[in-house]
Amino acid sequence: MLKAGDKAPRFTLQAASGTEVSLADLRGKTVILYFYPKDMTPGCTQEACDFSGLSARFKKKGVVVLGVSRDSVESHKKFVAKNALNIDLLSDEKGQVCKAFGAWRKKKLYGREFMGIVRSTFVIGPDGRIREVYDSVKVKGHAEEILDAVAGAGSAR
Repeated sequence: MLKAGDKAPRFTLQAASGTEVSLADLRGKTVILYFYPKDMTPGCTQEACDFSGLSARFKKKGVVVLGVSRDSVESHKKFVAKNALNIDLLSDEKGQVCKAFGAWRKKKLYGREFMGIVRSTFVIGPDGRIREVYDSVKVKGHAEEILDAVAGAGSAR
């Protein structure tokens, strides 16, 4: 798992909007890169809706929010349309970016172990270095917590 101070791995992924998004093209901006397990599931829907609902406030701070899962671009398109999302969702079907950031790990559910995306968020600074890592994220209040973190404690509310 990457940690604060590490250089963020470079990537280029296809977005639900049909464009390619490259971290290199976002240099000079703060990027919130959040990894989530699956489109259309309750927790992932809540997280995406929370980030989407705060998108204007993130944009006002000059922050770009990107969600990443291993779902296809088509799945992302349906997810975006169904929930009227206004943030970019990136498709990492091969899981290379998930692995590079350490979000693809062994998980345990009801005593069963399997590989999957561990819900995690990375705040990447304008210099391309990771500023903060949020691991094993709980959805409730997380988007607000990230907004507060990038805006300075308490100033975003």
